[in-house]
Amino acid sequence: MSSLLETAKENLQFLGVCLLIVIAIFLVAAFTERWIQRKNQLSGEVSPARRVAIVGVFSAISAVLMLFELPLWFAPGFYELDFSEIPVMICAFSMGPVAGVTAELCKVLLKLVIKGTSTAFVGDFANFVVGCTLVLPASMVYYRKKSKKMAIIGLGLGTLIMTIFGSSFNALYLIPKFSQLFGMPMEAIIGMGTAVNSHINSVWTLVLFAVVPFNILKGLAVSLATVLLYKHISPILKRNG
Repeated sequence: MSSLLETAKENLQFLGVCLLIVIAIFLVAAFTERWIQRKNQLSGEVSPARRVAIVGVFSAISAVLMLFELPLWFAPGFYELDFSEIPVMICAFSMGPVAGVTAELCKVLLKLVIKGTSTAFVGDFANFVVGCTLVLPASMVYYRKKSKKMAIIGLGLGTLIMTIFGSSFNALYLIPKFSQLFGMPMEAIIGMGTAVNSHINSVWTLVLFAVVPFNILKGLAVSLATVLLYKHISPILKRNG
């Protein structure tokens, strides 16, 4: 009975942390977007109904892309690359940081409905938070001044922040929490990393040799795809008819 109560307590604590971080991310996105709109005297380019529809469509596309994951030769099996951030980034560039964060959250929720979780929800939470550390800075910079130069700067900044924050967040919170909630000993998790890279022998070396290159690779792939696709898609998204 006591172990059951302890498990319930751990799950509730994790849920509480998730909710607080999600709220904080939305507040940052909303505050920044409102500040940029006032500074640049921007008005809504897309009607509210069309905005909701576009976010929904891009969330659905992202959720489908999230189902197709590629294993990586330098990382254990629970780190797989997907390209679900590309539609989210295009959505954020078109309609601002709030739309991007909303699409990121809806993407994860839709994926949970379609496929469920295989990581005790830790991996899904990580996907949202780490994805936002890429999407949010990039869309903030681009929304401030929409140009190809600012898009590249924003994407570069987002990749840097995702790499630094995402890697640290994995080491300090996500990997230990996964071990706790999923019931997998830390030694077993590190051992999965050692199996693909003999230099991995601790949480921090797992992060250094697996998570850091994973985030860099994902950031570069999303950035390149966004730069190539956005200029062709944005005119369609901006139509208000």
